Amino acid sequence: MDRRIVRRLMCGCLLLAAGGGGARAQAAAEPIGLFSDHSDVGTVLHPGSVAYDTARRSYTISGSGENVWAEADAFQFVWKKMEGDFTLTADISILGQGGDPHKKAMLMARRSLDADSAYADVALHGVGLTSLQARDAKGADTHEIQSNISAPKRLRLQKYHDEFTMWLAGEDGQFRMAGGSMRVPLTGAFYVGLGVCSHNKDAMESAKFRNVAIGTELSDLSAREYTTLETITIASTDRRVTYVAPSRMESPNWTPDGASLLFNREGRIESVPVEGGQPRVINTGYPGVYAKAFHSISPDGTTLAISHFSRDHRDEAIYMLPLAGGAPRRVDARVPSIWQGWSPDGKSILFLMGEHGADYGIYTMPVAGGEETRLADGPPHQISAEYSPDGKYIYFDSDRSGALEIWRMRPDGSQPEQVTRDAAGNYCPHISPDGRMMVFLTPQPRARDFPLVGEFALRLMTLANGQVRVLAKLKGGQATMANPSWSPDSRRLAFVSYQGIRAGKEPQPEVPVPAVVK
Repeated sequence: MDRRIVRRLMCGCLLLAAGGGGARAQAAAEPIGLFSDHSDVGTVLHPGSVAYDTARRSYTISGSGENVWAEADAFQFVWKKMEGDFTLTADISILGQGGDPHKKAMLMARRSLDADSAYADVALHGVGLTSLQARDAKGADTHEIQSNISAPKRLRLQKYHDEFTMWLAGEDGQFRMAGGSMRVPLTGAFYVGLGVCSHNKDAMESAKFRNVAIGTELSDLSAREYTTLETITIASTDRRVTYVAPSRMESPNWTPDGASLLFNREGRIESVPVEGGQPRVINTGYPGVYAKAFHSISPDGTTLAISHFSRDHRDEAIYMLPLAGGAPRRVDARVPSIWQGWSPDGKSILFLMGEHGADYGIYTMPVAGGEETRLADGPPHQISAEYSPDGKYIYFDSDRSGALEIWRMRPDGSQPEQVTRDAAGNYCPHISPDGRMMVFLTPQPRARDFPLVGEFALRLMTLANGQVRVLAKLKGGQATMANPSWSPDSRRLAFVSYQGIRAGKEPQPEVPVPAVVK
C-alpha cells in the first residue's frame, strides 16, 4: 500500500471542521488511483477518509452522513471529473457488522459537490438491497429502482446519453442489466466516483471497493432493447424490479391473489411472481391467437379476456379463455374491436370499435352475447376506457376539449365530465380498487398527441380533492400500463419501462394469421 497517500489523506481529513453544508475538498498532492480527490458532501459530523491500495487497485472508504436521499445528501465521495458516456464498475464489500441496515456504498455520477445536486448512483445497502437511485434536478426529490438481486458480486453504473442503468454480475462475472433506468441530464463536465454513507449522522461506516474500473465501452444497451417489468409502492414511490429481458414486454396486470403479474410478449400471455422469478407461458392457443397489449382478468378471477391482433388482416377481435389457459372463444363483437375491461359485476364488457372513422367509439355489450351499445363517439385520439370499481362511472381519455384529457361518464354514456384540465396530453386512466385514486400517463414534455415510445410521467390523482403528484418518470408508451394495473390492495402499481428503445419506435412483429375459434 502507498503509505504516502494514506498519510496525506488522513492528515487532510483532520483539517475538516464538523457541520456545515456543501462540499469540503482538500487540495490533492497526487491522484488517488483513478480519481482526483475526495470530499465530504453535505453536512457530516465526522470527516470521511480514503485509503488506496495500489497493488490491489482497491479503495477503503469511511464515511458518515445521515443519508443520500430526499432533497439533500451527506456522505464521503472519492471523485474525478468526466464528460460523456461511461461505465463505472467495482466489487463492493461493506465492512463491519451492525450499524444501520441502509448504510450505503455507491457508484455515483453527480452534477456538482453541492448537497442537493442532481445525481445517479448504484447503491449497495447494508442488508444487501441494491438500487439505482437518482435526483433528476438540483433540489428535486430522490427516487429509486430496487433490483430483485440481493448482494451482487460486482456492480456497474452506466451512463448512455441521459439514461443511467444498473448492471449486476454474480459469481459467473457476467453482467446483466438489473432493470429500469433513470434519466438525469448531465452535460459538460460532471463528477464520477465512489461514495459511502453511514445512514446515521453519529456513526462512521466503511466499505472496500475492489477492481475498480472506468470505461467508455458501454454494455449492449446501446445496441439492444430491454423491457423492465416493475412495481411501484404508492406511499413511498419506491420502484421494484420484477423481471427484465432483452425483448418487448407490455401491459401487466395482477392476479386476484396479488401474487403474480400477467403480461404479453411476442403474442403470448405470460405469468411471473411479483417478487421475481422465471415467467411461464399461459396457453392462449398461440399461434392461432396472437395476444396484443389489451387483456384483463374477470372480477371473479376465472376468465382472461384478450385482444388478438393480425397485422396481415389489420383487425382486432376479442377472445376469452380460462385464466389457467385453454382454447380461446371469440366474442361476437364486430371487428375491429379492442378490449378495454369488465364491468364490476362481470356481466358486461367494455371495448373500442371501429377504424377511427364514423363508427369509432366506446362500446359495451353483455358477456353472454347480444347487441353492442355505443356509449361515446371516438375523437381521433381516444385510446382507453375503464369502469370505476363501484360501477358508477366509465373513465376514458379524449381530446374533445382540444387536448388529450381524462374524462368520465355514467355507464349509459350520459353526463360526460372532464377530470383533468392541464392540457398535458393525459391518457390511460386506471382507478384504484378502493376507488380513491386514479393513475394516468403524461408525455414529457407535455404534448397534445402521445408518442408511441417516449419519456413519460406516471401521475396519480386523489379523486376526493383532485390533487396530482408524479409517482415516477420513465421511458414508456401506451403499453406501459394499457390494462388495469393496480394491486388488489390498492398499495402498488405494475407497469413496464423501456431501456435502449429509441423514441417513436414501434415494434413490428411477424404475426401469424389467427384461427377463428367459436
